[in-house]
Amino acid sequence: MPTSYEMPEVLDRREGPHGEVVLRRHGRLLQIIANGCFLMDTSDGRSERLLVDAALDALDGRPRPHLLIGGLGVGFSLAHAAADPRPGRITVVEREHAIVDWHLDGPLSPFSAGALADPRTRIARTDLVAHVRETSATYDALCLDIDNGPGWTVTEGNESLYAPAGLAGCARVLRPGGVLAVWSAQPSPEFEETLRNAGFQQVRTEEIPVARGVPDVVHLAVRPG
Repeated sequence: MPTSYEMPEVLDRREGPHGEVVLRRHGRLLQIIANGCFLMDTSDGRSERLLVDAALDALDGRPRPHLLIGGLGVGFSLAHAAADPRPGRITVVEREHAIVDWHLDGPLSPFSAGALADPRTRIARTDLVAHVRETSATYDALCLDIDNGPGWTVTEGNESLYAPAGLAGCARVLRPGGVLAVWSAQPSPEFEETLRNAGFQQVRTEEIPVARGVPDVVHLAVRPG
């Protein structure tokens, strides 16, 4: 972990259609910052792995499911999904081209663990909200980690994903019995209620203890069969 006197080193800074994205090194950690908001770092990955495991386990043995991972981030979710033999296909939706580049041939490539080269993996360089609204594809599980939570969105427009219309779009692209898994930096009973009101079933929250403060969580819900 970085010590208190270490200053972050900016490795790359990009201006894109959605604002500024920065990759920096702080001690041994790599950090992604979007428009001045801390997104994630390479310190742990437990919650990202739980995001994938909880979704796959909730599918209850469905053969070769098609997973959508919303947000490439530092690659923990993708690497964990690709290391699991269960998924038949893995689609990663990432709108920031810089993040994809940092994985393909940059400092984040070790954290992808070769998962981008897995023949099951496809990268869609597009906005997740637009993808859910416009795609004709369907999925067995949506593993979403594009914000700090339903109540703490990173960019304007993302909040629509967690509203009734956005959740209806998620249900549209999920196959019957499919699973919606949403990472959050804090629990949200309000979001659980929104999921139920949107028609999802088996709504529950799994916690990931952290060293200090409230636990990270994964919100889980199932589209009715």
